[in-house]
Amino acid sequence: MTTSFELLSEHACFGGVQRFYQHASAEIGLPMKFSVYLPPQATQGPVPALLYLAGLTCTEETFMVKAGAQRLAAELGLALIAPDTSPRGANAPGEAESWDFGVGAGFYLDATAEPWAKHWRMESYLMKELLPQVAAQLPIDGERLGIFGHSMGGHGALTLALRHPGRFKSLSAFAPICAPTQCPWGEKAFTGYLGADRTGWIEHDATVLMQHQPMAPYPGGILIDQGLADKFLPTQLHPELFEEACQAIGQPLTLRRHAGYDHGYYFIQSFMADHLAHHAKQLAGG
Repeated sequence: MTTSFELLSEHACFGGVQRFYQHASAEIGLPMKFSVYLPPQATQGPVPALLYLAGLTCTEETFMVKAGAQRLAAELGLALIAPDTSPRGANAPGEAESWDFGVGAGFYLDATAEPWAKHWRMESYLMKELLPQVAAQLPIDGERLGIFGHSMGGHGALTLALRHPGRFKSLSAFAPICAPTQCPWGEKAFTGYLGADRTGWIEHDATVLMQHQPMAPYPGGILIDQGLADKFLPTQLHPELFEEACQAIGQPLTLRRHAGYDHGYYFIQSFMADHLAHHAKQLAGG
């Protein structure tokens, strides 16, 4: 089922156009918002695209306003897609009680525990609904997609890329939650969304998913940037565990550790050009 996108606003940007949309989501059962940057090359035909997944408390606007990605995306001919981070308006009990669970904290999975199972279906929303509809309704090449994200969204990028083999041709992340079954953020979210039985949690843990890959899923390499002044690094992120998992199966990984950089968007801005170039290289061609 395809629903038409409602254009909320658009803005000329580096020869292309920045748009903000809303649509009725069948998977979520509520209206969902997302943003798209179309580079100037999109006027000539479908272009490759990057799906960006934002972190806790963010919206579909955060990346487009703060990351500074559009200028280089215009040069490289890449579209950018940024969804919201959770359903809104469900009025589920407790949905807005904490900043790291519920509204703004969907963790890019399909909840199975009540009261979240009805609306918190971010994985199905992205994979079965948003991406196919964006490719159908906008000048975007649905066969040339990359995925990246930040923090909770970095977790989403890594897990969705590994859970849906071949769907994304390129992968990167900024300060991702690499082992959510072993950190407070992940334990809180997974307990709430998936229930207390931890056996289902590992299906959404990037480190465990990488450990069980039969071969390197991204032979062109994965890029991760991590700031060493990130206050969440010691307790929440654990990139070293994902690094070990990649090494064990021969998955090429460039994990860059940067002194002085924290968890925020000044850090993301600083290395955005490298990430877009990484994706552009792997998305080149058919």
